[in-house]
Amino acid sequence: MKRLRRTMLFVPGNHPGMIQSASVLGADSVILDLEDAVSLSEKDSARKLVTKALRRWSFKSTEVTVRINPITTAYGPLDLDAMLEVEPDILLIPKAEVASMREVESRMAAFEAARGGKAVRTKLFALIESAAGVEYIHEILEASPRIEGVLFGGEDYTSYMGVARTTGGMEIEYARNKVAVACKVRGVDAVDTPFTDVDNHEGLLEDARKAKAMGFTGKAAINPRQVSVIHKGFAPDPAEVRYAFRVLEAVEEAEAEGKGVFSLDGKMVDAPIIQRARQMVALAEKLGMTGTGAIRIDTEERGLK
Repeated sequence: MKRLRRTMLFVPGNHPGMIQSASVLGADSVILDLEDAVSLSEKDSARKLVTKALRRWSFKSTEVTVRINPITTAYGPLDLDAMLEVEPDILLIPKAEVASMREVESRMAAFEAARGGKAVRTKLFALIESAAGVEYIHEILEASPRIEGVLFGGEDYTSYMGVARTTGGMEIEYARNKVAVACKVRGVDAVDTPFTDVDNHEGLLEDARKAKAMGFTGKAAINPRQVSVIHKGFAPDPAEVRYAFRVLEAVEEAEAEGKGVFSLDGKMVDAPIIQRARQMVALAEKLGMTGTGAIRIDTEERGLK
């Protein structure tokens, strides 16, 4: 099973204290932000700070993502060149559209060629924030083989569309569904837009569960207090995990009897249900939820802080 990215937490790229503590904030991935969190007057100093941090500081098991400035701006190419020298785990490309993702891929390929063909280990995430980004998402995902996933930016998207952003999210439902489906087709992660009301934990939990139901693999966070809430929203239900274990046990018996389809608790079990059970068990094991009768779920994962 590939790396968990239930949470991607934005951290200002010009805040050394927060960058140094990023590995203890509980997020699966931290996004060191060189774009929106940094004023124009601090762009160069933030880039130097993030470069230094990636060279000298340990982030332990936390994945490190860097959001650069748009490649079409004066700062974007400078950010990209600096980050390729230190190779964070992920580069988050804002305002992602087909042309900008192809430009990033071209620059990365040129960088590799200039150093004798040695591959860059850094992967890419496309930050989808415009109508064109949503409509041409399949083409965007084909723009580079380095793309590991998509982060949907609901705030910029609704601003582009000229509509109000609401708690219910009706105005972004089409975009969310399209992003989730496209990512599933390509086999990459789909990370949902941040929930901007940092004090509304119940609203965040509901929104995270909705994103999970749509097929998103995770959700962005803008405050460390949101991390455990999002993890709760994306955690499997214990009853579903127990059932998944029972399905896999029953599969072994059915295969021994030469059956491809069988019944469990009065319901038919076929290939799609078996595949879902395997995915559920893999996730449960990744989260430390073990056993068929006594599923353990960390209180931090299942409860609100």
